[in-house]
Amino acid sequence: IVRDLKWVRWSLALASVLGCVPVFAQDPNSPSVSGIYSCTDARGRKLTSDRPIQECVDREQKLLNPSGTVRARVGPTQTAQERAEAEAKEKAAAEVRALQVEEKRRERALLIRYPSRAVHDKERAEALAQVAVVTQAASKRIEELLQERHKLDEEMEFYKKDPSRAPASLRRQREDIAQSMAAQKRFIAEQDNENRRINARFDEELVRLKQLWLAQAPTKPAAASTRKTP
Repeated sequence: IVRDLKWVRWSLALASVLGCVPVFAQDPNSPSVSGIYSCTDARGRKLTSDRPIQECVDREQKLLNPSGTVRARVGPTQTAQERAEAEAKEKAAAEVRALQVEEKRRERALLIRYPSRAVHDKERAEALAQVAVVTQAASKRIEELLQERHKLDEEMEFYKKDPSRAPASLRRQREDIAQSMAAQKRFIAEQDNENRRINARFDEELVRLKQLWLAQAPTKPAAASTRKTP
């Protein structure tokens, strides 16, 4: 029994000591935090309460221990507009950080793909060569269509005085050739635009790559002085 009483007294003493330790880890606004809130409102009145004081949401409040010492300080509560502005500011900052991370990723990918000017120039030339191949094929097709139309024109010479007497098939072939030639010319114009797009892309990349290549180039050590010490 004596041993049990000693254990009870020791537990009570420990609980008393722990109860005097300020609880800084808890949120002062939480209802579970015990203590006295104290503040001076906008009218100069000193107010106290066992929970956060509504009249002082726009100013600092002190959370006091039962002994009267300050346990914590509670900052002003933000208004809905202030919270919205703070959230918008943080969202904008997060977007900027995300863009910076993405830009760094793109730069690393660019350097991996084009470690030197020679590699970049080679890929540009290959891209332009592919466009040249299809453009050449379209030009060749136009030449073939011109030859076909020339033959049809020779046949139409028989109906020069009255073209309406020409067979419908002959007139239809002439129309088909005209449409095919127009389509090939449009295709060649599109390939010209593709050429410009490719060059613009590689030119833009080259500007950035020159900066990146320069930044990663090893710095040359300063030349050792050959001046002799007298």
